[in-house]
Amino acid sequence: MAVTKWDPFRDLNMLQDRMNRLFDDAGRGWRSDEPISTTTWSPAIDIFETEGEIVVKAELPGLERKDITVHLENNVLTLRGERRFEKEAKEENYHRIERSYGGFSRAFSIPMTVDEQSINADYKDGILNIRLPKKEQAKPKQIKINE
Repeated sequence: MAVTKWDPFRDLNMLQDRMNRLFDDAGRGWRSDEPISTTTWSPAIDIFETEGEIVVKAELPGLERKDITVHLENNVLTLRGERRFEKEAKEENYHRIERSYGGFSRAFSIPMTVDEQSINADYKDGILNIRLPKKEQAKPKQIKINE
């Protein structure tokens, strides 16, 4: 497990952003002509580690590549995007709206062992795969014991 430097202001800023979104979204549901399900959503994300890399997989169905941004700064990986509600039919013609729409932002601390120059991402069938290779010195090495 990697040790990361704790920044209390980052946590406070994230909490403030979440609270702002909570109040903005609640107000938007009362005052807007858009359905309440268009206010916010958060994609499901898996993060796992192999011997040579850290892999982040995000479920982003219905989004296009141009609607997604991936940003790495100060060992924080940030995913942002927006799924827009398309008014193809009049709202009164809808029987039920259960899918969530709107913008999202997810941020994750990444260990210092990641090689930032070799990160790559691909998007296929609604799944965003981000591969964060580890630096050579961070990979475990087998040490041979001399006789």
